[in-house]
Amino acid sequence: MKFDTRAIHVGEEPNFKEGGMGDVVVPIHLSSTFARAEVDTPTQGYEYSRTQNPTRKALEQRLASLENAQYGLAFSSGMAAETTLILSLLKEGDHIIAFDDLYGGSKRLFNRLFKARFNIHVTYVDARDLNAVQAAILKKTKMIWLETPTNPLLKICDIETISEICKKNELLLVVDNTFMSPYFQNPLKWGADVVVHSSTKYINGHSDSVGGSLMINNHEIFEHLKFMQNATGAILSPFDSYMVLRGSKTLGIRMEKHQTNALKICEFLEKHPKVSKVIYPGLKSHPEYDLTNTQMSGFGGMISFELNADLHKTKKFVESLKYFLIAESLGGVESLIEIPSLMTHASLTADDRKQIGLSDNLIRLSVGIEDSEDLLQDLDQAFYRIDT
Repeated sequence: MKFDTRAIHVGEEPNFKEGGMGDVVVPIHLSSTFARAEVDTPTQGYEYSRTQNPTRKALEQRLASLENAQYGLAFSSGMAAETTLILSLLKEGDHIIAFDDLYGGSKRLFNRLFKARFNIHVTYVDARDLNAVQAAILKKTKMIWLETPTNPLLKICDIETISEICKKNELLLVVDNTFMSPYFQNPLKWGADVVVHSSTKYINGHSDSVGGSLMINNHEIFEHLKFMQNATGAILSPFDSYMVLRGSKTLGIRMEKHQTNALKICEFLEKHPKVSKVIYPGLKSHPEYDLTNTQMSGFGGMISFELNADLHKTKKFVESLKYFLIAESLGGVESLIEIPSLMTHASLTADDRKQIGLSDNLIRLSVGIEDSEDLLQDLDQAFYRIDT
């Protein structure tokens, strides 16, 4: 099956067997536990919904299929997925190499929980520099953690080459693929061991469900993660599993519209005198444009740009918009806007932000699927209001 067909059918095949109703849409199985006819035989393998639930199982099958993986696991949030991953695969004293430009919540998790409480240390490097990645490897290094594109500076690194470095040094490679979704990028294809998603974002796509997911090909890694998912209880609820199943059906057509709108907005922003810099993987001005076209099949709906303005005027611009809603998160059908230094990355120190190139006048757009003309007019009137 092609992507759009899998996004609709995998995990929701009608059941015509005895007792099946032929449901076109998988039911929401709210039961917390499952009765047995015989003591030694769980009914169809189900015992307790923390361990497995029919609705969540359908979603996990869908997630694996979309990412071209053997296995998928659904969690209560993206951070729950990340925490479970690290607790499953690392131990006290281990070392992680991570991209220097990461979602602020991931850095908070690494620095304030795993480093401070579990003695798992992280070295941040610009993963675009393969020599820097190699040089950061220590005897205790066990994992390399990437976002590509990164949040919010949209830096892109070479997954395949870094995977080769990992294999030579017996390291695990984890790639957060949230910004691209499985529609535009499949890191497992390029050698990643685990793919992370905040399914809150593009996979669900409607800003009405919080969730996370891990996709894996290796059976041993999957068994470790599955055990920890059950042991810690960081599971996605049946209702939220249903919501993500529903949202994922339109992932392909949504991603195409996100991209179409983003390209039109980039063209507008690049010509605007009040914009000093536009960052988008689909622009030839992007430093990794050639790499983008190698390991990705599209450019996505995320744009970052800098204003020719101070923080006061940057805030005024953002607050003057009508259709771009000021909010954290991304990947929904509605367009969102934020100032990372004050919002998603406020937990970083000013020095940390400066080191990775995150300025106070940087704005991040999550371009929705509204009519592009309305979005362009909204941006235009906000530029006008900066100096009024």
